[in-house]
Amino acid sequence: MRGAPVKALQRVPLFADLTKREVQQIARLFKERRFSSGETVIKEGSGGAAFFVIESGEATVFIRGKKHTTLKPDDYFGEIALIDEGTRMATITATSALVCYGLTFWDFRPLVEANGVIGWKLLQRMAKMLRDTRKE
Repeated sequence: MRGAPVKALQRVPLFADLTKREVQQIARLFKERRFSSGETVIKEGSGGAAFFVIESGEATVFIRGKKHTTLKPDDYFGEIALIDEGTRMATITATSALVCYGLTFWDFRPLVEANGVIGWKLLQRMAKMLRDTRKE
């Protein structure tokens, strides 16, 4: 299956300033990904190039080997990898059969490069997110 639910993507802070039509353009790029219970979805310290939105199932987030939180349907992870391809900040392990929608950097980048309006809105949102972390 190709595409992710627009409503789920509209809840992602990185996409908060985009119009529904812009989010629909991004949603079409997602591909369904399935993981078995116990399978590592992403590993802390590894290279990152994909963003995921959970459709069904649960996953556990580990940071430096310690359990941090549990992710459930409509939760998401890896959105910063869409921008910087940096290393992963956590390990995500499926705790049940897990169905996600995934978007890779190399699928996302051409859309942003071809659409300056989307790129500018993402840049502004990232700046706001950075500013908000400095207030804490």
